[in-house]
Amino acid sequence: MIFRRREIANKPITSQLGKRGKKVIAFSIEKRQKFVLGVLLLSSMLFLSEYQFAKSGIIVATAMAIITNLILYWAVKDDLQENFSWSVFTLPFFYSLAFALFYFLIPTRLLFRLIMTAFYAFGLYSLYLSKNIFIVSSIRTIALLSGARIVSFILTLLSYFFLTNILFSLHQPIFITVPLLAVYTYPLVYQSLWSYNLQKGIISMRQWAGVVTLCLVELASVAWFWPSSPTVIALFLAGILYTMVGLSHVWFDKRLFRNVMWEYVWVGVIVFFVLLLFTSWGR
Repeated sequence: MIFRRREIANKPITSQLGKRGKKVIAFSIEKRQKFVLGVLLLSSMLFLSEYQFAKSGIIVATAMAIITNLILYWAVKDDLQENFSWSVFTLPFFYSLAFALFYFLIPTRLLFRLIMTAFYAFGLYSLYLSKNIFIVSSIRTIALLSGARIVSFILTLLSYFFLTNILFSLHQPIFITVPLLAVYTYPLVYQSLWSYNLQKGIISMRQWAGVVTLCLVELASVAWFWPSSPTVIALFLAGILYTMVGLSHVWFDKRLFRNVMWEYVWVGVIVFFVLLLFTSWGR
């Protein structure tokens, strides 16, 4: 019997008759199976990073972020041929980068590591499925688009919180902290806005993302002087990101009613009072 491996997207394993009447078995790996393999690989890397790569955390985190996108491309490359967009790869990259860097800040107990790894794996699999929905939705209408947007938005906020917490924990000068914050803020904001239009190369979308990024950068500049902990500052900026991007989403959906608007505004008000509450005025 002759075995031949052949990749057929979203098709089961089939048997065919080859030359001379011999059976040829075609093996295929579906998208979900590729996603599962990727999640298992990256979760293992995350769990082992503390024990094997503690001294080269930044290198490992960057490698994980790149591998995350490579696996996504491997799984959805056939669909991307019809409608390619770099925005699909933005959040997966920063999600893995944020988790891998934040992983070194949590306690070294095994229980915390297991919980963090499991949370990362669940979020990554959900993110892969969401990006697949975005890609398919840009070609044809799909009913799961609304759920994919919610998942993507939540993971965007989580990634932004982790990255901002790490950045302010480094206690670098303001001329280093603020530009670094802008480097990851703009792409995260842009891809979140893009998920509500699923179009590429929109000038107005770039301008909109630029304005939101500018506001966050200005607030981060003020927060750098604020006498509070990095976690509280990161929570405050993530809350403002939620308010501004959330209002942008409902604007695109033409649902910017008064009650909906106040739901987002109150989140910004609450995180501001949290910032005031946990401020060390005596420093």
